[in-house]
Amino acid sequence: MTGIAETAAHAAEAASRAAGVRVRDLTDLPDLDAVYRLYDDIWRPDPTNPPVTTELLRALTKGGNHVAGAYDGTTLVGASVAFFGPPADRVMHSHVTGVAPTSLGRDVGFALKLHQRAWALRRGVTAITWTFDPLVSRNAYFNLAKLGGAVAEYLPDFYGGMRDAINGDDATDRLLVRWDLAAPEVEAACAGSPARPDAERAGAAVVALGRDERGAPVPGSTDGGTVLVAVPPDVTALRRTDPGLARRWRVAVREVLSPLVAEGPRATGFDRAGWYVISRGERWS
Repeated sequence: MTGIAETAAHAAEAASRAAGVRVRDLTDLPDLDAVYRLYDDIWRPDPTNPPVTTELLRALTKGGNHVAGAYDGTTLVGASVAFFGPPADRVMHSHVTGVAPTSLGRDVGFALKLHQRAWALRRGVTAITWTFDPLVSRNAYFNLAKLGGAVAEYLPDFYGGMRDAINGDDATDRLLVRWDLAAPEVEAACAGSPARPDAERAGAAVVALGRDERGAPVPGSTDGGTVLVAVPPDVTALRRTDPGLARRWRVAVREVLSPLVAEGPRATGFDRAGWYVISRGERWS
């Protein structure tokens, strides 16, 4: 594990340099309060339901858990918070990672996740889990393609009503990702060579959920070895412009993707064009 941890640390340093940030662990109260304020600016949550509080972050770090920040000079532009799971499982759960809107597109999130991976490997952790909204195309691509994560579970309305600027009043369905830190596909992704499933080259793939000319979901068939599941291009904008259509997408994706995930282990990637590419009985290589 020592060799893997060293390689992971080098990959994390390279990712930070490429993003133009410095990523470091945070424990002091002023730094933790800056994380709270950063998340408040990103999500603009209901004041009674913030993603974290400064007090919670203080307790997590005192317990040896992971809180890290990405700095552009002296400005905090991203942060990640994770805590340990059951000791026997050697797993950590990443609760929340956020990047300031002004720093999106710079791979700050990638730098934070690679720092988190290196931090976890040094402490004997073998896997990190986290959740994301399956309708958010950019996050699906980031988690499944760029990081090499694997879909483990579909979680309907996992958090209940979050009532923030990003989720609105939508149901909080989530996909649980498992990131096996020493898996070959994860090592390759962290080195900058991720697997990239291509929906257009998926051969005899069937479309389980497509889109019509108006951008609405169209159910299809799941009877095939490779299955494609579409999501809207920008569900966050759609929630503002057509909340009814956004809710239709939520139900349609849940009805198709949830049973596919429940079938068990499979290769689940994400194509940049906005498709989950699911191959039964295979892994991406």
